[in-house]
Amino acid sequence: MNGAEPRLYGGQAVLEGVMMRGRRFMAVAVRAPSGEIVVRGEPLAGRAYTARWARWPLVRGVVLLWEQLALGTRSLVFSANVALAESADAARQVDLPARALWGTILVALAGATALFFVVPVLAMAYLDRFLGSAVLSNLVEKGLRLGLVLGYIGGIGLVPDIRRVFQYHGAEHKTINAYEAGAPLTVASVRAFPLEHPRCGTTFLLLVVLVSFLLFTLLGQPPLVERILSRVLLIPVVAGLAYEFIRWAARQYHRPLVRTVLAPGLLVQRLTTREPDDAQIAVAIAALRAVLAAEEPEALRRTAATVS
Repeated sequence: MNGAEPRLYGGQAVLEGVMMRGRRFMAVAVRAPSGEIVVRGEPLAGRAYTARWARWPLVRGVVLLWEQLALGTRSLVFSANVALAESADAARQVDLPARALWGTILVALAGATALFFVVPVLAMAYLDRFLGSAVLSNLVEKGLRLGLVLGYIGGIGLVPDIRRVFQYHGAEHKTINAYEAGAPLTVASVRAFPLEHPRCGTTFLLLVVLVSFLLFTLLGQPPLVERILSRVLLIPVVAGLAYEFIRWAARQYHRPLVRTVLAPGLLVQRLTTREPDDAQIAVAIAALRAVLAAEEPEALRRTAATVS
């Protein structure tokens, strides 16, 4: 990279494909049943990407999480369309109506909030009678929450189709690792890079549990209704703090202490990634190359990659 620090790109695995996003552009690449790689890209031009307030510390983490949910949902719909459409052109033209998109996101958020935030609090309404301190109470609550998260991830990982999504997740990580190391974006080059990445959403979830423990411990052991409301209403604060930490840690990952702190999160990524095959890596490369073509043409030329 000629000594220049690479931009930070992120992504998400979808059905038979990968979505990659930068600051101003996103692209999703999907392997069609015919074997063709279908790529769809679009600029990121909404207020969440252009407004100055969207880049404020703490706020930007919540904005990014919300937009990632929207982009991820649309990318999942597109990937499903590629598998069902009669032609690649037809797949590119299908989109999810805005009302259906936001309705899907709100239902998913409500379900996740109920399962991972409300259920542990309800359990603590019974367990608190056996616990003598707010610290211990919050520690047990976070243990329950972490157990639910890991159990859910481990459970869905047993589904064959989800295992393939986890392979594409691994391909996404390897491709971003290769780009950030300044390596050529070829299948052979990308394959040599690790499955883990410090900015992964799985590590983010683990940090959310840790940050929530530190924050909620300060609130003590409030009554049940107040405890539920505090967990739900403070989700944006927890997410913002966790994002700022993971953003800082990713840039300081060369430091041994930071690597040690992030080690549990990287270990948990083994639940959500699988070793990809060459065809899956090629799809991830195609998605990142589409974003680079829009944002960093010079960087794209330096990769000198050929995707098949």
